[in-house]
Amino acid sequence: MAVLGSLLKRGIGLTGTVIRRRRVNGLKSQRKAFIKLLNKARYTAFGEKYQFERILSWALFRKDEQFYEEYRKIVPIHDYNKMYSEWWHLTKEGEKNVSWPGRVKFFALSSGTSESASKYIPVTKDMVKAMQRTSIRQILALSEFKNLSNELFEKGYLMLGGSTDLKFSGRYFEGDLSGINASQIPFWFERFYKPGKEIARIRDWEHKLEEITKQAKDWDIGYVVGVPAWIQLLLERIIKHYNLKHIHEIWPNLEVFGWGGVSFEPYRVGFEKLLGKPITYIETYLASEGFMAYQARPDAKGMQLALNQGIFFEFIPFNDENFNGEGEVKANAKSLMISDVEEGVEYALLISTCSGAWRYLIGDTVRFTDKKRYEITITGRTKHYLSMCGEHLSVDNMNRALELACHELKISVPEFTVAGVPYHSLFAHHWYIGTDDAVDVEKLQVLIDEKLKDLNDDYAVERRHALKEVLVTVLPTQTFYDWMASKGKMGGQHKFPRVLRKMMIQEWEEFLSKKGYEASVTANK
Repeated sequence: MAVLGSLLKRGIGLTGTVIRRRRVNGLKSQRKAFIKLLNKARYTAFGEKYQFERILSWALFRKDEQFYEEYRKIVPIHDYNKMYSEWWHLTKEGEKNVSWPGRVKFFALSSGTSESASKYIPVTKDMVKAMQRTSIRQILALSEFKNLSNELFEKGYLMLGGSTDLKFSGRYFEGDLSGINASQIPFWFERFYKPGKEIARIRDWEHKLEEITKQAKDWDIGYVVGVPAWIQLLLERIIKHYNLKHIHEIWPNLEVFGWGGVSFEPYRVGFEKLLGKPITYIETYLASEGFMAYQARPDAKGMQLALNQGIFFEFIPFNDENFNGEGEVKANAKSLMISDVEEGVEYALLISTCSGAWRYLIGDTVRFTDKKRYEITITGRTKHYLSMCGEHLSVDNMNRALELACHELKISVPEFTVAGVPYHSLFAHHWYIGTDDAVDVEKLQVLIDEKLKDLNDDYAVERRHALKEVLVTVLPTQTFYDWMASKGKMGGQHKFPRVLRKMMIQEWEEFLSKKGYEASVTANK
């Protein structure tokens, strides 16, 4: 096994060296991806309505960027509601050649953090292949992580996701993207894949965790991947069940944790308490709409975009010129291609994909950390930010302020959420903090407020004017998971929203009142 592991790592290293020597040209790669997408979709109903053949001719026969000007001029921006109501509902009803050739066999149910109802995102065969190709590219990138052992490549790969027992509607299968992907893993990977087909089919989250815990002693896990909150819960359960000091007593060869979708920093302190030795952390950007990016080198501050894997990217500066106060894109919003972005600027992401999404506002905001390497970091969601009075507070700001505050107080806060609320005739922010550590609530509140003022000039200004109060409510971490369970959103890709809006504020407050959770509350005017 060790010899095979050595050969695998050597092969990955050689391939990785070849890839590194190829200088990536972002515009060239994106033009190629664009041409492939439009060429395949030009005879669909969507492609015919929006003149894909005409736009394609510009991309094929002109070396300038006029093709993008034509695309941007002819094809409007679509959010989920527009894409679904005009096109995807037909795909879901079984029609073929709607926005992508053929019929769609799979629909991914989104985590639904921004909306109460789940969204149906089409997942085509071409998208499944594209995600597998990007996964292979990520594996090849492991050659950059010199601290990984040869043996890692022969260890188990634990993927904690949704059920592979997908629900069949009569026309299509539906489920979490993680469940769809796990149901389509290549045969050669099955020997490495845990928890295995039988447990992966379990739909009940509590039952799945029980079965994984029972089987954990029989596995030699080297790589764990999943949403940080659920992985942390699983590791805690395994450690408690077997009366361990840390997870490395049962999985001594665990070397890598891969995650995505949320900032890891709020979980880091609590997570590392469960380890017996340091491990390597690798971030990925895998959404229901596709595999967007992955961490390609050890000390990268961001993830490298998958530039020629079935996705064409556009970037809208996330500012008041392009978005309203509710995070909705304006009709005249100006978008940019990969060649025109700048480092340090926050952008809302538009994608066109081989699943039939076109100029689709995915809802995420990103920032380029390294333009030459096409590396980004996720900063939040277009609708998960607060700007009640011009404070322009992003999830990235919130994560960073809380991280700094927790570091000073030496506490772990795995979950939190923030609501913007009226305060007399002005405004306030209400922070709900989930932690099981003893907390000086007043000091925590002061630190969060101070860190945000340092991080965000607009916030500092509004704290002197319209943003008159900051409230902090401290709750047991389990409170957040209980709320998720009440919504049927345990496990898989589900995440607690970092910002509560509109009806979600009322639902959350009613839940807390009904459950009778005791909370420590403080305010700072």
